Amino acid sequence: MRYGIFSDIHSNLEALEAVIAAYKKESIEKYLCLGDIVGYAANPRECIKKVTGLNPVAVAGNHDWAAVNLFSPECFNPAAAQAVFWTRSRLEEKNKSFLRSLELVYQNEDLVLVHGTLDQPQGFNYMTDGFVASESFKLMEGSVCFVGHTHLPGVFVQDKDGCTHYSESGYCQLKEDSKYIVNAGSVGQPRDGNPRATYCVYDTRKRKIWIKRIEYDVKAAREKILASGLPVFLGDRILVGR
Repeated sequence: MRYGIFSDIHSNLEALEAVIAAYKKESIEKYLCLGDIVGYAANPRECIKKVTGLNPVAVAGNHDWAAVNLFSPECFNPAAAQAVFWTRSRLEEKNKSFLRSLELVYQNEDLVLVHGTLDQPQGFNYMTDGFVASESFKLMEGSVCFVGHTHLPGVFVQDKDGCTHYSESGYCQLKEDSKYIVNAGSVGQPRDGNPRATYCVYDTRKRKIWIKRIEYDVKAAREKILASGLPVFLGDRILVGR
């Protein structure tokens, strides 16, 4: 199976369209979405339509649930909270129904998906280091898990001795005696200093994973954010990938 895995679109239509165009060259057989389709940027309805058009397996992100009152935005920073309320006012009922339908965890014979961490997925905690990753490794029945939420692409690897390592490499050849937690980064709001949209490809036959980048019209996405009345900070940050 050749999977296309993406996360944290955050209503950035220009970034999502660039990633979908890139995927057309990747012979993708199944799409997987790691959550946060909405939030922050100006096109929540359009992004939901684009994502559902891919017929993906999708799990819930904190912004997805917050947009339909399933998760409180009280812990969000002021700009993020403002974006939640703005998004709520723009969603149609069919959009809300889709977001409400999203589960926290998905698992099949090849992989497991979660937005934040496998331990307490409903809390949407950030997988920031090896210690946090180790708690999710304990719960993995298979060898590969994909996450998002931090907007930072990278791979946690637990070797046969139980030691956890982290790599920011965009390529990973899976070993039989190791486990992997892959952060697919962010389509619509990267935070690693690289403003290009991030997406991931997993080939189960070759046992290879690639984290890739694609340029998109960042300025157009920013102008939409500013024109919508959303916080200027949300537009400025996508210019620099922070």
